[in-house]
Amino acid sequence: MINKKRLSQHIAFGLFRLLSLGVVLILFAILGFIIYKGVGVIDWDFLTTAPTDGMTAGGIWPAIVGTFYLMVGSAVFAFPVGVMSGIYMNEYAPKGWVVRFIRMMTNNLSGIPSIVFGLFGMALFVNYMDFGDSILAGSLTLGLLSLPLVIRTTEEALKAIPDSMREGSRALGATKVQTIWHVILPMGMPNIITGLILALGRVSGETAPILFTCAAYFLPQLPAGILDQCMALPYHLYVISTSGVDMEAQLPIAYGTALVLIVIILLVNLLANALRKYFENKVKSN
Repeated sequence: MINKKRLSQHIAFGLFRLLSLGVVLILFAILGFIIYKGVGVIDWDFLTTAPTDGMTAGGIWPAIVGTFYLMVGSAVFAFPVGVMSGIYMNEYAPKGWVVRFIRMMTNNLSGIPSIVFGLFGMALFVNYMDFGDSILAGSLTLGLLSLPLVIRTTEEALKAIPDSMREGSRALGATKVQTIWHVILPMGMPNIITGLILALGRVSGETAPILFTCAAYFLPQLPAGILDQCMALPYHLYVISTSGVDMEAQLPIAYGTALVLIVIILLVNLLANALRKYFENKVKSN
C-alpha cells in the first residue's frame, strides 16, 4: 500500500515536472525564434531613427517613443483610480452584496476582449469627448483596460495584511486614514507595485485599443502633444507584418520590432521585481 502511494506520488511529481519543463521549453523556443530572426536588424540606427521608404528601411524610434507615451499616460489614469478603488473596496465599503457585486463586475470587466475596449474608447474619447485620434484617447482607453487588474491587485494586497495591524494602529490613537497611509499602504506596497508594473507590461503589448484611438500607420516624426497621433510598437509590428509591397524587406524589421517589444516587457517585469524587493526591504527595516 505504501509503495503504491509512493509510486503514484512519484508519477504525479514527474508529470508536474514534465509539464513545467514543457512550458519553459515553449517559452525558450519562442524567444529563441524571435531572437534568431530579429537580432540581425537591431543596431543603433534601428533604435534611434524613423522609418523610411514606406517602412521597408530605417528604424522604429517613433514607435518606441509612442509606446512609452501610452504606457505613462495609461499609468497616470489607472494607478490613482485603481489604487483608491482598491482601498475603498477593502477598507471602507461595508461587507455585503454590494461589494460582492462590484467585485464580480470588476472580474467580468477584466475578461472583456481588448478590441471591445478599443471600440468603447473610440466612441467615448475619440468621438463623444472629441479628443480625436490622439495619445490622450489611447492612454485613457488603455487605462480602462488595465483598471480591473490594478483594483484587484490592490484589494488582494490589502486583504493579505492582518487585521491586528489595523487594530494596533487604532489602539495607539491613529485615525483610519492615518492607519491606511502609514501602516496598511506601506505593508501592501510590494504587491501593489508588482501589480501596477505588470499592468503596464500588459498595455505595452496591446494592439486593438490603440488601433481605434491613436495609432498611426506611418508617422516618421515624434508627436508634439497629447492630442497628436503616435506610432506604437504593437501596431507597427502588425502593419509591417500584414501589409506592404516588399514583404521580404519588411519581415526582418517585423522580427526586430517584436524583439524590442519583448525586451521592453522583460525590462518592465524586472523593474517590478526590483521595486517589490525594495519595498519589502523598506517594510522589514521599519
